[in-house]
Amino acid sequence: MTPLKKLRIAILDMNNGFQNEGMRCIKKLVNDFAIEEAQGIECETFDVRQNNVVPDLSFDIYISSGGPGSPKPEGLPWEKKFFQFLDSIYKYNRNPQKRTKKHLFLICHSFQLACVHWEIGHVCKRRKNSFGIFPIHKTRLAMREPFFEGLQDPFWAVDSRDYQVIEPDTLLLEQMGAKIMGMEKIRPHVPLERAVMAIRFSNEIFGTQFHPEADAEGMLRHFQKDEKKEVIIKNYGEERYFEMIAHLNDPEKILLTENTILPNFLKIAARRVLELQPA
Repeated sequence: MTPLKKLRIAILDMNNGFQNEGMRCIKKLVNDFAIEEAQGIECETFDVRQNNVVPDLSFDIYISSGGPGSPKPEGLPWEKKFFQFLDSIYKYNRNPQKRTKKHLFLICHSFQLACVHWEIGHVCKRRKNSFGIFPIHKTRLAMREPFFEGLQDPFWAVDSRDYQVIEPDTLLLEQMGAKIMGMEKIRPHVPLERAVMAIRFSNEIFGTQFHPEADAEGMLRHFQKDEKKEVIIKNYGEERYFEMIAHLNDPEKILLTENTILPNFLKIAARRVLELQPA
């Protein structure tokens, strides 16, 4: 029997040199996937914003991380390359002569950049930073979304952002074949439009404004450090801090989301790629 090809996975680091937990979590999920599925992989990381570099189309699966700062374009060289990368993946997948497609997952900052570039909706600064663990509500279209299979409605996710995507362009979404899959928590007492939290841009491209990679155990360890605890309590209050700790200890919240969305993306993408590999 011909051995299965190695999957080539590219991780786009959008953190601009800032240390955070997200990259560790993404790499851990990719490594766990390789072990659990007994699947050979070649994984390469690209520091997009610091090194002005993006992966080419020789990879099978791409995960683009969150990151700090505004998603509004400033004319920087890396922005042009990143937007060209997005278009190249989208156009490649629309080519009927390409049987094996390229699979892309966009997280938070990357998701916002894609929404800006494809003019999906209005991307703007929030009135105040969203930081914590919050419910994400599935849309009607998301009830059969395979990446959300096993999650309740609403499910829980880590949210950390200064910007948001609101006022989606429904006509453009329809023309793209894109579908909104998740919305911000319901706040009947707040007279503000709810943010779009997840979009299936195409059969192969998916994005979330929250952090599905968040590692409950690792984050719990991280947030219980004295210096991190002090910063959170100072900025968000003691009640928010202990609420986060409780959510991280709950196996039905962040742990469930961590074990569902990106693992499902990796498994489904891998199956689609490997089914079409040359005999």
